[in-house]
Amino acid sequence: MGTLASELRPIAADLSAAPRVYADANLPLGAVSMMRQALGWDVLFVLEHDDLRRAPDVEHFRRALDLGRTLITLDYDFFDDRRFPPLSSPGVVVCSAPDEAGLVRLLHYLDQRVLRTGASSDLPLRGRKIEITPGVLA
Repeated sequence: MGTLASELRPIAADLSAAPRVYADANLPLGAVSMMRQALGWDVLFVLEHDDLRRAPDVEHFRRALDLGRTLITLDYDFFDDRRFPPLSSPGVVVCSAPDEAGLVRLLHYLDQRVLRTGASSDLPLRGRKIEITPGVLA
């Protein structure tokens, strides 16, 4: 038996086909709002939760897995496999964009080409870490 969050994760995934993401503190609020409104994602944004806003990266990594959410960040520290082992990964997407408009374009790409590809898993990138950059849009 796991935690309450891990036990409820499959139920939450069945209730909605929307990607479930965990947005860490370095993502701009405008991008988070776009994820929710334009893309229809179920977004947990750490800055909206007092108990998470100052948590260390390793806590965000663990919490995203426990809650069944793909972690989206601008932080390259998540590529450190010693601190963030791939086998324990909820799926991490590190975005690299020159500005918020570029980030929004990358998130649209992520929505269409990665998160909504028909995969039945609530964690489509489980065990993986990927980087998306403006080069994927070319």
